[in-house]
Amino acid sequence: MNTTAVADTIAYVDEQSFQEYLHSIRRFVHESLIPREAQLEEANALPAGVMDEMRDLGIFGMSIAPEYGGLGLTMLQEVRMHAVLSEAAQGFRYAYGTNVGIGSRALTLDGTQAQRDLWLPRIATGEIMTAFCATEPDAGSDLNSIKTRAVKDGDDYIVSGTKRFITNADTADLFTVLVRTGDSDGPEAISALLIERELAGIEVGKPEKKLGQHGGSICDVMFDQVRVPARNLIGGTEGKGLLIAKRTLSAGRLSVAANSLGQMRRAIDVAALYASERQQFGKAISQFQLVQALLADSETDWFASHSAVLEAARQYDSGTGAARSAACAKYFASEALGRVADRCLQVLGGAGYIADYPLERIFRDARVSRIYEGTSQIMQLVIARDLLRQYRNK
Repeated sequence: MNTTAVADTIAYVDEQSFQEYLHSIRRFVHESLIPREAQLEEANALPAGVMDEMRDLGIFGMSIAPEYGGLGLTMLQEVRMHAVLSEAAQGFRYAYGTNVGIGSRALTLDGTQAQRDLWLPRIATGEIMTAFCATEPDAGSDLNSIKTRAVKDGDDYIVSGTKRFITNADTADLFTVLVRTGDSDGPEAISALLIERELAGIEVGKPEKKLGQHGGSICDVMFDQVRVPARNLIGGTEGKGLLIAKRTLSAGRLSVAANSLGQMRRAIDVAALYASERQQFGKAISQFQLVQALLADSETDWFASHSAVLEAARQYDSGTGAARSAACAKYFASEALGRVADRCLQVLGGAGYIADYPLERIFRDARVSRIYEGTSQIMQLVIARDLLRQYRNK
């Protein structure tokens, strides 16, 4: 694919080449991933060969600049790619989603040149896996409350603390970890460190049993007096952890919103096909207006979400700031996904409640979209606070 550099970490892939690439991704989803969904669910693990296929397609490099071996997609292109990939079971997303998202985003946006040179080429190829460690037992939505501490000791930091519900922790080679580097209880004492899995003192807990998204894992991570080189401080400056987290999460929220699009599209397609084939009272149930209403409301939710996600992605690419629009897109699309999954399952009736059809899994997979990368309630606060800021001095 031909690319032209536009910014420090972004290159635009020409639209024709991107469309060709997206077509190959769509074929991969429908020919390789969807046929193996039952295997993913039953084994609660990725089927053999999936990771290698994703590496061959360059999926792990979608958000990484070409100079580090990535594709250098814009956010507008990324969300379109996420929407296609997420038509398959969400367990597959764990293989690549964190790596191209919050697991590496802090490094791509705020890492020093030396940090980028060291890690990004291996992340782009899928050689190493990443994880983002922010949540703690007593600090979820309120990141100001994190207690994991990094104490400076010569050319190192000594890190101690526990992180909770960390996606891909059991397979990650590199953690981006929010820590407290100062004595203050305020946000100015929060920093971000890159911590390698191989360092002594790191323990990863057992994967949690989850409602949905089987095949992907979340675990606790315990840091016990872990000695981390000071050169692993992201950006090279203390006190920027919350800013780094916010920038990282804005991109992550767009990914969640785009994932919601793919799940909605799959649910609507399954329900519409079923309604066209299922016969009751001498005709297809698609001819009944109440069934049509369920499908029409679902398609409208998808269309509105699709429009919001694309516009938020355009704002992100413009560099003018997308915290509010990303929160709007994530909030609306994840809530819409819940509505769509429920309506489409209703179209299938009893068949939708059993695992022979994908609606049962989509319904379960969908629920966490309103929680991770910021709950719907936190999104409301982010949106309202940003909105009201412009009226304070009027």
